[in-house]
Amino acid sequence: MSKTYDIILSGGVVVNHDGVGARDVALAGGRIAEIGDLSRAAAAERIDCAGLHILPGVIDTQVHFREPGATHKEDLETGTRGAVLGGVVGVFEMPNTKPLTTGAAELADKLARAKGRAHCDFAFWVGGTHDNIKDIPELERLPGAAGIKVFMGSSTGSLLVADDAGVAAILSQTRRRAAFHSEDEYRLEERKPLRVPGDPTSHPVWRDEIVALRSTERLLRIAREKGALVHVLHVSTAEEIELLAAHKDIASVEATPHHLTLDAEAYVRLGTLAQMNPPVRDARHRDGLWRGVARGIVDVLGSDHAPHTLEEKAKPYPESPSGMTGVQTLVPLMLDHVNAGRLTLQRFVDLTSAGPARLFGLAGKGRVAVGYDADLTIVDLKRRETIRNDWIASRCGWTPYDGVEATGWPVATFVRGAKVMWEGELLAPGTGEPIRFQQTLRPA
Repeated sequence: MSKTYDIILSGGVVVNHDGVGARDVALAGGRIAEIGDLSRAAAAERIDCAGLHILPGVIDTQVHFREPGATHKEDLETGTRGAVLGGVVGVFEMPNTKPLTTGAAELADKLARAKGRAHCDFAFWVGGTHDNIKDIPELERLPGAAGIKVFMGSSTGSLLVADDAGVAAILSQTRRRAAFHSEDEYRLEERKPLRVPGDPTSHPVWRDEIVALRSTERLLRIAREKGALVHVLHVSTAEEIELLAAHKDIASVEATPHHLTLDAEAYVRLGTLAQMNPPVRDARHRDGLWRGVARGIVDVLGSDHAPHTLEEKAKPYPESPSGMTGVQTLVPLMLDHVNAGRLTLQRFVDLTSAGPARLFGLAGKGRVAVGYDADLTIVDLKRRETIRNDWIASRCGWTPYDGVEATGWPVATFVRGAKVMWEGELLAPGTGEPIRFQQTLRPA
């Protein structure tokens, strides 16, 4: 007796670990049930995907959704709504909320807040501090924990761990891969103000390439001494790429769409809307990051989605906060780069699905494969759309890419078999669940 599936996606081109080809995909019970010619199979719903590409669900491993503490500019519902509208099926959210996510109670609170509200699956980084070092072995193994995140710079209070002894103490406790914002707060005197070319009235941005490089050198030295695995977030300089190439046995590398897309000329057009930490730099560094992508040094993409209101961003520099939206524009921006020939579609899949699964040990995610979660990002590579502020679901309501035309667009988002977005319409309530990690699985 033939099996009846929940959904069959027919006529699409599947992109996964064994290549690119026209195949049907059957979904049942929240998982991928079959792949191949399913023209004679039965399903409760059959969806025509002719002309579309079916990708493993995109996972954004660095977002700031501001809840709890700053929900006037984002929360878990609006942030994950933007994620699925942009084709993202899962997110790793950062610990610099109020209160900080540095303990089991704060992690449990975030998990409870996301339940029934998050539109995609989720995990939360736990901040590593001087105060919770002894708890790290347990904290990093809690269900729903993406791992330990350390701010070597660009943070305040207990989240800032700027000293070598503190970093070493944390890495002596971690067993999972720990993520680092690698930036040295103690070398501010070496930062030189740089005014935007052609705009003598513009605010200064900090030219801190030396600072970033020295901080990453410190991190890699300590990680090697401790035999620890580290993940270097939002790498932004050409020199860091070359340094990290020599340490791939212990260090993985994240790049962001904004550092791959923008350069210092963006300050002329956007002013403080382009202000990020680490900063958008000149074209030499952007080109260096692309060389890192082409040579396989970059492992994953993370949006570093960090929204602020327009009123906050309108403050004069340096009172203006650093950060921009990014989770909803990650897929169209990078598909535009695919169409421009800067990377292949398979490399995009590696950076956004297979890469996160490989680095962080995701359980049942990252592939279009039988038995895996039915997490899918379906895209139209030929569709040309203009990114607009009114498309952005973030509570802050803006994007630095307003008016930018992109070729390649997310058509549908499936999260564990549920069709949560189709053709720009949100179709399901918040059914997101905690992402499972192989190193946190425990007996029921």
